[in-house]
Amino acid sequence: MLFDYKAVSGEGRMTYGRLDAINLIDLEMRLKRMDLDLVTGKLVEQRSLFGRRSIPRPELINFCFHLEQLARSGVPLLDGLTDLRDSIEHPRFREVVAVLIENIEGGQTLSQAMETHPDVFSQVVVNLIRAGESSGQLPEVLASLGDSLRWEDELASHTKKLLMYPAFVATIVIAATVFLMIYMVPQLKMFVKNMGHALPLQTQILFFVSDLLVDYWYLFLLTPVAAVLGAHFFIRGNPLARTRLDGIKLRLPVVGPILKKIILSRFANTFAMLYASGIPILESIRTTQDIVGNRVVRHALERAEQSIREGRNVAGAFHDVGLFPPLVVRMLRVGENTGGLDKALLNVSYFYTRDVKESVGKAQALIEPMLTLFMGALLGWIMLSVIGPIYDVISKIPT
Repeated sequence: MLFDYKAVSGEGRMTYGRLDAINLIDLEMRLKRMDLDLVTGKLVEQRSLFGRRSIPRPELINFCFHLEQLARSGVPLLDGLTDLRDSIEHPRFREVVAVLIENIEGGQTLSQAMETHPDVFSQVVVNLIRAGESSGQLPEVLASLGDSLRWEDELASHTKKLLMYPAFVATIVIAATVFLMIYMVPQLKMFVKNMGHALPLQTQILFFVSDLLVDYWYLFLLTPVAAVLGAHFFIRGNPLARTRLDGIKLRLPVVGPILKKIILSRFANTFAMLYASGIPILESIRTTQDIVGNRVVRHALERAEQSIREGRNVAGAFHDVGLFPPLVVRMLRVGENTGGLDKALLNVSYFYTRDVKESVGKAQALIEPMLTLFMGALLGWIMLSVIGPIYDVISKIPT
């Protein structure tokens, strides 16, 4: 259960936060281990609609970096985690690290303790930590995880860069259009109609849309929200619809190819990291299925895993699936033949990451004039529909 608590530190400073505990007594004991004395504790009865807030990626990057440095310095794991817990500012992540310490003190390994927090540590992280523990290369694994998280953060920033400008321009266009339709057009409507001339078709359409917006503005606000929420719950509860939507995403113009490159780059980077840590190929492929974030690609990986299980080589299995480009298949074949599969996959990830950066730049250069043209055409249609009849009347006035 999740509790909201108020506690006081040894220095008398009041602390507020949330912590998982069995009951209030367990909550008090856990806070004691964090050098805090419980003042009040209240059970959180209702969770957010979309689940708990995830831990920011920079926090996880810092966690891997500091734990790697402490491990390389020979600091015992529990001491290192305790130091980390005291230095973490994010309240939710601080609680997670505190629970990790408790579980390890109870006899669990670091990977087993992490496995109890799937919303924070993915299966990829758990498997890599487990491999590092069994091979005695935990610092190296933590360094690889930190590099991978930094790479994902950079990739996410490129994706946001691609989406932010169109979203900003679309917001401006919608706001300007709604303002004109609700405020400006109704004021000009009576003036144009009082001229006594037949209105052209585009002007009639403009006035009709303006009347709809003025009379039923609440429907225009609620309908998109209801449609988005309805689609969200329908897709979440319908695996076939989710698969079809993921397929449509990969076929979208401009955005689709970039999304596919991002997914393949993430797959190659994670696969290489898992395989280089000594995890078998089949288990590595099975683990990457959970991180690609696209059901079409996931099903393709499942088919490739089944083909390899039946005796097909890795390159042949990925070729037979038909979803992976020749670059991926060729690199896999070279890696298999030379015994450097992890290096080949890292090369795939490097090429795709570079390609994503270039594609995002090209897409931005293409989207900007298209949005400007669309905005100009929309505002031009509104102005022409209003000014056109006025100009016709003025042109017929005898000089």
